[in-house]
Amino acid sequence: MPNNEKKERKIYIRSTKQWVPVTEEIYREYYRPIWRLQKEAQKNGQCVCPKSKLWICDSDCATCEYHAAGNTISLDAPIENGDGDEFSLIDTLEDPTSNFSDILVDKLLLEQLLDELAERDPEGKRICELIMDGSSKTEIADTLRREFGGGWYKSKAVYREKQVLGQLRKRILGLK
Repeated sequence: MPNNEKKERKIYIRSTKQWVPVTEEIYREYYRPIWRLQKEAQKNGQCVCPKSKLWICDSDCATCEYHAAGNTISLDAPIENGDGDEFSLIDTLEDPTSNFSDILVDKLLLEQLLDELAERDPEGKRICELIMDGSSKTEIADTLRREFGGGWYKSKAVYREKQVLGQLRKRILGLK
């Protein structure tokens, strides 16, 4: 075969179960996105198609008999965050039953509680802010030591955190 002639290829159309003759250029353009998806699915364990059957692939994984679950994860599966706390993806989804007014009332209540706490207990307010920022117990103790001086250490910070949160809980529930 001379070099100036273009090699003719065939594309398999799975829906009609027919082979269609095409040029090399069309063949590559047709299969390039399919090959990319195929490789990605294989890498993620979602394609278990044997090598002898790769020509069947048309990148419609949902209808393919060789499609596997792979490394997909359930919304209920526990996942660990950077702090070592476990949560599930379903916990991160927005609640469709919540409405804007409930969120606004909660935000205003939190601001009111923090303002009241700032007047009564500045250290307590700062502890709440650090908790909301996601600081660890050690980071809370270090920050309080820098800002308020004194002997702030982790166990004291944990003790004060429990006190402050207990006071807020009582205040929210209407217990004095």
